[in-house]
Amino acid sequence: MNRVLDLRRHPLKSAAPEHVADAFIGKHGLDGDRTWTCLDADGTIGSAKQPRLWSRLLDVAAAFDPAQGEVTVAVPGRTPARAGTPEADDAVSTWLGRPVRLTRQPPQQLKRHHWWPDEPGMIPDWATGKEPGGDDVVAARHDAEGGRFFDYGALHLVTTGALERLSAEHGSAVDPARFRPNLVLDLPADPEPGQRITIGADVVLEVAIPTPRCVIPSLAHGDAPADRALLKTLAAHHRIDVPDFGRATCFGFYADIRAVGTVAVGDAVTVTG
Repeated sequence: MNRVLDLRRHPLKSAAPEHVADAFIGKHGLDGDRTWTCLDADGTIGSAKQPRLWSRLLDVAAAFDPAQGEVTVAVPGRTPARAGTPEADDAVSTWLGRPVRLTRQPPQQLKRHHWWPDEPGMIPDWATGKEPGGDDVVAARHDAEGGRFFDYGALHLVTTGALERLSAEHGSAVDPARFRPNLVLDLPADPEPGQRITIGADVVLEVAIPTPRCVIPSLAHGDAPADRALLKTLAAHHRIDVPDFGRATCFGFYADIRAVGTVAVGDAVTVTG
């Protein structure tokens, strides 16, 4: 039976995922997902897409309490603290080595730093004029109605079939944590754009587009060490045409939410359309 294998949320953008047994998926995504971000002194928000500045954020844990609507952050070696307090700001600032502030409110000019990978094929067609290995400041996105700091879609998914294929191409097992999904589905392959995914009794998703990849999959994620060669594998085998955008190296997919409800690990998954 096809099913939900894993369920993850990221209460703090670019921090480590929180593995949960069940969660509510509303019209803006997984409850509590990417509701907080780090604000740097230059006014940009935190994203590990510029690892020189933000890769250490991947080791910061964040947990969402649905009952209280609060997020707790835990920096290695420090006592957990509630996001929005001076204690949390100080812990994350000390860990990163510069002053930052955790916030739910986007700055007026919402931007982030982005490092363009120097591996051939990792820059998408629509990023015209970008230099491999270059640092850039780009516009960031915020879902004002839902209060989410998303790069593109509200829900990101990967499948076991695609992961198995990638692992065979790469010559070693690839941890799904490298792609920061919300759901890992036990399916033989990724569904196509336009197909619908029913999860459990209530939730219905519609596949939107494949997910363009950046440098993040090659960084260290918890027990998964840095793997620069993974970008070469992705570029060699997963550069495709993204409808309405152009060619890009992709893995996983974004989905739109057509019907809301609670999902749980082990829920049945059905693909139609």
